[in-house]
Amino acid sequence: MASRKETPSGKTLDSPVKQIQIEGLVVMKILKHYQEEGQGSEVVQGVLLGLVVEDRLEITNCFPFPQHNEDDADFDEVQYQMEMMRSLRHVNIDHLHVGWYQSTFYGSFVSRALLDSQFSYQHAIEESVVLIYDPLKTAQGSLCLKAYRLTPKLMDICKEKDFSAEGSHLEKSLQMLMDRVDDMSQDIIKYNNHCRSLSKQQQQKHQYVQRRQQENTQRQSRGEPSLPEEDLSKMFKPPQPPPRMDTLLIASQINTYCETIKEFTSQNLGKLFMADALQGPSG
Repeated sequence: MASRKETPSGKTLDSPVKQIQIEGLVVMKILKHYQEEGQGSEVVQGVLLGLVVEDRLEITNCFPFPQHNEDDADFDEVQYQMEMMRSLRHVNIDHLHVGWYQSTFYGSFVSRALLDSQFSYQHAIEESVVLIYDPLKTAQGSLCLKAYRLTPKLMDICKEKDFSAEGSHLEKSLQMLMDRVDDMSQDIIKYNNHCRSLSKQQQQKHQYVQRRQQENTQRQSRGEPSLPEEDLSKMFKPPQPPPRMDTLLIASQINTYCETIKEFTSQNLGKLFMADALQGPSG
């Protein structure tokens, strides 16, 4: 996808962004922002600043969105960003808007809100990226900071707002998969209950047999005849096991839905959100 770069004469040239360079200062600011304001699943966000040099997007600075009450009608987020960038320009710091950043919680950043936000950024500023910071993975010893962009195809879809079931059957496939997983969960519960009932019955049978053996031993010591033989299979009938065929059919349906979703995402979402679809991940 084409990006802009400014020439000394002030003209704008088209140039594809093939790589992203992030200054260490930006990384430190993002980490500090999360440490100060991110609590558990709380998401922190901010603005990315920098410039485009040939085919490289350089992210040289950033500043956070302030935490504020949603009921605070006096807060103007756009005005806040403009004032921050104006202040940075006055002190000769890169002030060109090149995207935004956001923290994530267990990789749950792929959402409609993020899609709409990135579409707005990328529609207004073509080279915009979103940096996703994962504090949980970072806490395990490896910095997890990735950059994402929307592909031209997804940009067109967002412009047309074609997210109906007719425009993509993924939602229906996922819903049917969830239903079958629920059915499988219920079958697992039934099977576990059957196993517990069978185990309980086996214990009762074992205790009954032991009591009869003890009683027969006592009767023999008194010279009395042993107790008559009993058909234990009639006394302790095993509980009826749940039908296996239904479970096998549900498992087959789940496998079919997974294959369908895998095929669909590998052809579409994989291109939209991963690797080549996102114009180069960051380190």
